[in-house]
Amino acid sequence: MKIKQVCILPLLILFLSCSGQHKKVNGLSFVASSEAINNTHIQPVKKASANYVSLMPFGFIKDLKSPEVRYNESRQWFGETKKGVKQYASEFRNTNIKLMIKPQIWVWRGEFTGYIEMNTEENWKLLEESYKSFILDYAEVAEEIKAEIFCIGTELEQFVINRPEYWKNLIQEIKKIYSGKLTYAANWDEFKRVPFWNQLDFIGVDAYFPLSEKKSPTVDEFEQGWQPHKKTIKEIYDRYKKPILFTEFGYRSVNFTGKEPWSANRISGEVNLKAQENATQAIYNQFWKEKWFAGGFLWKWFHNHNDVGGKTNNRFTPQNKPTEKLIQQLYAQ
Repeated sequence: MKIKQVCILPLLILFLSCSGQHKKVNGLSFVASSEAINNTHIQPVKKASANYVSLMPFGFIKDLKSPEVRYNESRQWFGETKKGVKQYASEFRNTNIKLMIKPQIWVWRGEFTGYIEMNTEENWKLLEESYKSFILDYAEVAEEIKAEIFCIGTELEQFVINRPEYWKNLIQEIKKIYSGKLTYAANWDEFKRVPFWNQLDFIGVDAYFPLSEKKSPTVDEFEQGWQPHKKTIKEIYDRYKKPILFTEFGYRSVNFTGKEPWSANRISGEVNLKAQENATQAIYNQFWKEKWFAGGFLWKWFHNHNDVGGKTNNRFTPQNKPTEKLIQQLYAQ
């Protein structure tokens, strides 16, 4: 009997270890604020059953033709800077929540980053150097805080399409600095054309796929809307054999939330809490049980939990809405 116990124990440890490796990323996109955070801000994240957060430092570009990325400046909000990312990371580490560092670009007036495109070779070179400084600086931060995942860019389609060799070389530079897992956050209509998935660990998708034209779809109707997109997503997985990670996913609590889920246009009224809840249930039903799916980061979660969201809010956050309780239940499974 003793001999058998000695043989079984290592196998049991190995089984438990391997099982843990397959736990889904049940993440929240944690919005940077103007101040430091503390355990009070972490507890609602824990209550939501999240095991990961995405921290999102920002760089800024003047317009779609500008080659300069400005970042880590004193006039930025604290959480958008290197110091802020480190402070946030320290607080989350204290509660065993894992981290993805996801540097993002903001174009003045909120223009879509996928359209950033230079009009001269000189400006392309300037943009490449400026973005390289930005992303390598945060790769160093990610390595320092031992972040589990680092995202090398977010929704930069024209930059990627026009300069594929630059991106392939940049990934090699990042790997010299950062030793964790890498992804890129491709827009929902971009991920099929990204040329460097084979160099990364996850195929990252910002999953704002159009699902339904209806005002308030049921869970089943949302799931039906997923079928053609899910087929394409699985095809990309089969091509590269890299797990799919939803680097962003989420829905507004508004009428027609499945029609253009990416839309952040400010509208008053039209609050539809049930539509947000149904859409969230549907995406979970469709993906979280798939072996090829790594998990995702819900968009978006604010630090001042008691002051945001609520039953009259039609924005993306699930906070203080029925979807918050749903996420708590789903992520706890």
